[in-house]
Amino acid sequence: MSSNVDMPSGSDPHGGLAPGRAGVPLADASFALVLMHGRGDSPEGLLPLGRAVGAFDGAVIAPRAAGNSWYPHRFLDPVSMNAPWLASALSAVARAVQSAVDAGIPAEHIVLAGFSQGACLTLEYAAQTPQRYGGVAALAGALIGDDREIRHDARSLEGTPVLLACGNADMHIPESHVRDSALSFAALGAVVDMRIYPGIGHTVIADQLDALRSMIDQVRERANTSRALRDH
Repeated sequence: MSSNVDMPSGSDPHGGLAPGRAGVPLADASFALVLMHGRGDSPEGLLPLGRAVGAFDGAVIAPRAAGNSWYPHRFLDPVSMNAPWLASALSAVARAVQSAVDAGIPAEHIVLAGFSQGACLTLEYAAQTPQRYGGVAALAGALIGDDREIRHDARSLEGTPVLLACGNADMHIPESHVRDSALSFAALGAVVDMRIYPGIGHTVIADQLDALRSMIDQVRERANTSRALRDH
């Protein structure tokens, strides 16, 4: 997952870029889906996934990477090699989450999801800022960095459902790193659903979409129940 494209410079290369949006306006939404695109893709390329998993009755936010890449080197490389792009990318996720929270959508009604580089970034954000989210879904991704020690934090994901779904023939995401990530998220207090697909490469398959759709269905139900109780 290395890149031959020149990365933008500056301390916050992804700052100031408007995310893609779909679904209903944040002010009218009971839940939100934050979608992180992969290297070489864009919000516009990933937003159809939001429709495919039935999220368009909520707010869908897809942050945008400068130059269509969140960081220049492999996710397996030392974190220092991807600075400052990685810090800027994590800030982009944080801005998307905060925009939903500012609109009155609590974190437990926000699902974070991504594919490939976006999946790695999604996992890294959730691990670094643990709290109760509606769910976290990594489609072909693992935690970022060359340190394979199990992550620990005094804070907790408080039972957040975390989906780690990847093929064992993926040329970019080693199965061992997916399994290590599952252990880290369990240690961080998540309820982990790890799915390793025999013979599947670096792609999205129907089972991954079904799992994400189920996650969103559960968040929608809780969010709508919470809204109904509040309105009464």
